[in-house]
Amino acid sequence: MSTAQIARSPALVKRLARHDLVLSATMLLCAILILLALVGPFVTPYPPDQTDILAAGQGPSALHPLGTDSLGRDLLSRLLAGARPSLLFPAITVLISSVLGTAIAIAAAWHGGRVDQVTARVLEIMFAVPGILVAVIGAAVLGTGPWMPVVTLSLVYIPYVARVVRSAAVRECRLPYVEACRLAGLSGWRICTRHVLRNVAPLTVAQATLAFGWALMDFGAISFLGLGVQPPQAEWGVMVNEGRPEMLDGALQQSLSAGLLIVLAVVTFNILGERLSARIGAST
Repeated sequence: MSTAQIARSPALVKRLARHDLVLSATMLLCAILILLALVGPFVTPYPPDQTDILAAGQGPSALHPLGTDSLGRDLLSRLLAGARPSLLFPAITVLISSVLGTAIAIAAAWHGGRVDQVTARVLEIMFAVPGILVAVIGAAVLGTGPWMPVVTLSLVYIPYVARVVRSAAVRECRLPYVEACRLAGLSGWRICTRHVLRNVAPLTVAQATLAFGWALMDFGAISFLGLGVQPPQAEWGVMVNEGRPEMLDGALQQSLSAGLLIVLAVVTFNILGERLSARIGAST
């Protein structure tokens, strides 16, 4: 099956998931996590920022299934409310980097020659820059807050998408149908947007899914360092950080529960991205 045939099929994901239990299971888990981010803040048993000193530091109970933190806030409520920022901001990061990375990759592949060579070298340099380091520098320049890591990580993740998409775009631009489109008088913009982009889109989606896992982990680490989402707003990375002092008293539930959700989300999206990339690669 050609790349063009894959891109034109509306049932791509269903066909890729068929006969692959791991892919199907990861897609289900991803759907649950996305649903959690959408409805979580609306189904919290308690207001996530509501404190109750009399209930501070309690373990799991009927009133508080996951216990409470040092301020008496219900941990289940904070985990549910924290799902949205924990997943939303990495998703925005990956969306921006995927759009920019795909545009850069297709432009480099289309022009070729020195433009393609310079683009490849710049992407390699960007690929070597650690995201956390860029976020720390960004915090010094832009200040703390959730949008600072979105801006900095969006730049960091451009080469993650662009390098892979560029290779596919180069192959597409050398296919006979591209030359036929040129001879038919189509502009380069129309060929790239209506044909090349459509044919590399499945690979872009797979790479973006893989990058989302990395972005989620980096965003959680940045919030853990106090440079991203700021307390008292609930967010999984913030909760891991806030639970550190409680661990000295044997109360592991806050850091452990938030950390496990981060690990689950990162592993799930990474496996999904790798499976999609492998299945798409095998189909081309």
